[in-house]
Amino acid sequence: MFGLLPNVGMPELMLILALALIIFGPGKLPEVGRAVGKSIKEFKGAMNKVEKEIADPLNEKE
Repeated sequence: MFGLLPNVGMPELMLILALALIIFGPGKLPEVGRAVGKSIKEFKGAMNKVEKEIADPLNEKE
C-alpha cells in the first residue's frame, strides 16, 4: 500500500491512527501529521540526492 510500509494494511493503519489520536489528541494531531510528512519528504529528497551522486559517476564511465 505504501512505499515505506509495504506490509501495512487498512486494519493496521486504522490502529496506528487511533493510537496517534489517543496519544496526541485531536488538537495536536494535524501538527504531528505535518511534521511527519515534512520529515518523510526530506528523507526521500536526501535519498534521491545520494542515489544521484552514486549513479552520476557510474554513468560517466559508460
